[in-house]
Amino acid sequence: MIFYNRIMKVAKSLKISLNQLLTHKLRTILALVGIIIGVSAVIIMVAIGNGAQMEVLDKIDSMGTNLIVVNAGQVQKTSGRQQIRGTVTTLTLKDAAVLANECPAVSKSAPVQTKMMLVKSGNLSINTTITGTTPDYQTIRNFHTERGLFFTDEENKASVRYAVLGQTVVKNLFGTDDPIGETIRIGRVSFEVIGTMESKGADLNGIDQDDQIFIPLQTALRRVFNLTYINSINMQVTSSDEMVDAVNQISEVLRDRHRLNKLNKPDDFTIQNQIELLVAQKETTDTFTALIASVASISLIVGGIGILAIMLIAIKERIKEIGLRMAVGGSRKDILIQFIIEASILSISGGIIGIIIGVFIAILSSIATNWTLNISIPSIVYSFLFSLVVGLFFGVYPARKASMLDPIEALRSE
Repeated sequence: MIFYNRIMKVAKSLKISLNQLLTHKLRTILALVGIIIGVSAVIIMVAIGNGAQMEVLDKIDSMGTNLIVVNAGQVQKTSGRQQIRGTVTTLTLKDAAVLANECPAVSKSAPVQTKMMLVKSGNLSINTTITGTTPDYQTIRNFHTERGLFFTDEENKASVRYAVLGQTVVKNLFGTDDPIGETIRIGRVSFEVIGTMESKGADLNGIDQDDQIFIPLQTALRRVFNLTYINSINMQVTSSDEMVDAVNQISEVLRDRHRLNKLNKPDDFTIQNQIELLVAQKETTDTFTALIASVASISLIVGGIGILAIMLIAIKERIKEIGLRMAVGGSRKDILIQFIIEASILSISGGIIGIIIGVFIAILSSIATNWTLNISIPSIVYSFLFSLVVGLFFGVYPARKASMLDPIEALRSE
């Protein structure tokens, strides 16, 4: 019976609160606006941050499976981009072959030499990256032909003059025409186009991966670049669990081959693996997401202050009502619960509306802008709970103030 009476009291307080909020519609809307904006902002900002993280992870994944890249020289970051200072000639084709044979954790190896050069087709000419490599590059870097063929190991050993074009090169040199079977000139050497690569887009450094031409490495070194060294080796590790072992094995073999231990010299190469890159990029995007979510959360606090102001105004206007209710038997606890319920209605309603608006805007933005947005269920739950806590926090003080009013003084007020 006691429990039933309590339920009835709460139900009655809830009805009174709803009537009061609906009677003053404009005031109620103004109190809701801050909470709505805060909740929706948190959802949208976290969706943007998660979307950016997904894009980064997709790009890392598209670079290849269990990838390790050995660069000649020490890689340094300049203006956010990785660059090698000076020319280092110590990395060779023999190094690539030895690493593939003597490192148990390495399953495939593809040496690479690149250079920006002038390429001509008919009357058109462009500057693009020429990438000399081997057929294993496709598997290691998860980068395959879309049309036509990639050159084989036999064709690489024979130094044939075959070229496979990236999509940007195809567009710049041939437009909508089919380039396969056509002849292009790289420097002074003619090449037959035998295939085109699938589109990969920009890498993590913002460099267009489609703006390059692949040619056999032996052809590149002997006929185009006139070099005996390479600038990188791409390797695929047998499994992600052996990534650390692979790095140690590669470092040990290269230091021994380059006689760095005997001469007590630092590494003349840089080893980069996917896991380190993944961790670094994830930390960056996590920090970005947390920052924008924190900024958006300020709107919730502003919304809580709005609830505080509205509740204080409501108390001032309803002093006589409070005094009358207390005079006919209402306890201070009843008055306290009454105003806490009103604050709860405002925060819960604002949270629900904010969730609906936030999800709708996030979906609409994704469709309209082609951005990758990932709506996070935890962000929805946390923003709603935070809005509830903020509403109650800023609603307790006015509720307590109302419950502490003297009934006689309240009835005398004008």
